[in-house]
Amino acid sequence: MFKFLKKDSFLLGMVIGLVLPAVVFGVLYFINITFPNSATGLPIFKMSTIMILGIVPNALALRYYLVSLKADKTGRGILAITFLHAIVFMIFYYMK
Repeated sequence: MFKFLKKDSFLLGMVIGLVLPAVVFGVLYFINITFPNSATGLPIFKMSTIMILGIVPNALALRYYLVSLKADKTGRGILAITFLHAIVFMIFYYMK
């Protein structure tokens, strides 16, 4: 069904590297807004924590593609986008 996810392509890696963090960020942001801390009424996580946790699935996907599937081009695409996410995070975090 998802055979296209097993091919070795730099573009596929870039797409995976963009989609996974966006989905995880969206879910964590929704949870953070919907279920605030019951004692203080403030959000559970800071925005910087949510941004960093959004990058974690890229590490798991990178390992899967490099070790299990031996798809180097896809792994390079994921790694490139992960570096881009890290650079964007550092810019936003230190520009406050």
